[in-house]
Amino acid sequence: MQDKDLYSGLIRLHILYHAGEGPIFGLEIIQELARHGYQLSPGTLYPLLHGMEKRGYLRSETRNVSGHFRRIYKITPKGKKALTRAKEKVRELFGELFEGYKGSRF
Repeated sequence: MQDKDLYSGLIRLHILYHAGEGPIFGLEIIQELARHGYQLSPGTLYPLLHGMEKRGYLRSETRNVSGHFRRIYKITPKGKKALTRAKEKVRELFGELFEGYKGSRF
């Protein structure tokens, strides 16, 4: 398994988080993810966004921004619920990875 396979869920969580903060668009989220060490091309990001939209986590609309058409993505109610649940799972995992969680091993 390559590391990028492990990170695909984290990238989706980043996208949901930022879409929950406000509307996002492709180049903006590529730059934001790069700040976190993820190097995504548009050819990788857009299928992710489209898949998240197809599953109902995001919705998009096309807007004219300074003479250029841009697809803007927003989180949906389903996406907000999924993000809330994911935060709980991430908190639990963080505890296991970094805080010496003493729970059951399996």
